[in-house]
Amino acid sequence: MKKLFLLIVTIALVFAGCKGNDSTKDTTTTDGGNESADNKIILGVSPVPHAEITEALKDEFKKEGLEVEVKVFDDYVQPNLALDQGDIDANFYQHLPYLENFCKERNIDLVSIGKVHIEPIGIYSDKIKSLDELNDGDSVLIPSDPTNGRRALLLLEKAGLITLTDNTKEDLTEKDIKDNPKNLKFSAADPANVANLYKDVTIAAINTNFALGAGLNPSKDSLFLEDKDSPYANIIVVKKGNENQEKFQKLMKVFNSEACKKFIEEKYNGEIYPAF
Repeated sequence: MKKLFLLIVTIALVFAGCKGNDSTKDTTTTDGGNESADNKIILGVSPVPHAEITEALKDEFKKEGLEVEVKVFDDYVQPNLALDQGDIDANFYQHLPYLENFCKERNIDLVSIGKVHIEPIGIYSDKIKSLDELNDGDSVLIPSDPTNGRRALLLLEKAGLITLTDNTKEDLTEKDIKDNPKNLKFSAADPANVANLYKDVTIAAINTNFALGAGLNPSKDSLFLEDKDSPYANIIVVKKGNENQEKFQKLMKVFNSEACKKFIEEKYNGEIYPAF
């Protein structure tokens, strides 16, 4: 029994030693305390098209001496919270108006280091083939966050469905609708869920990344699409104070490279387009 006890203790110590050795090999932290901190970037992205674009550029990152680890998020809130909390080093999923509003509401300091591409928001339907087919009292679903909600209302006005009291306001809501000839009924949902719910309403304003993720083709399936001169370019974001770090400058160099431009143009065929 004594020999058995000693054997168990010995095994326990061996495993404890192994665990201790493993922890010293962890080079995934981003606090500058390990050998890879100067070239490693944990990048938070949306699945489509951000993860696809990033994956296509992996060889370009290597040429710049960067080790880019991708972390995929399925919503519009967590990537900024994760960046603020230091769980990731940068993110790529949003446009500048959304970032500015998010930082103001949450009292955090995140900054853009450059534009990558534009994803036009569009009006989609599973029930009608043209906006002319809209009936009195039909339902409309728009994104619930302030910036994309505003963007959707401006698109609906441009499509001739509503008139806004003042389309220059930064905080537009459905309360700012002056004329609604078809008495459209409005509801809102998180941008990530609008594409999942659009079949439950007559029309919905869907961000292109979520439209693509739902198998929709913006150029073919949308009933009305945002112009190419949209100011809502998707950006690379880091914590304020880190924007001049060499590794982030290299990251932006790759995202503004000819290789990135070529991939976007060939992969998405005009559904999204470079912003540089």
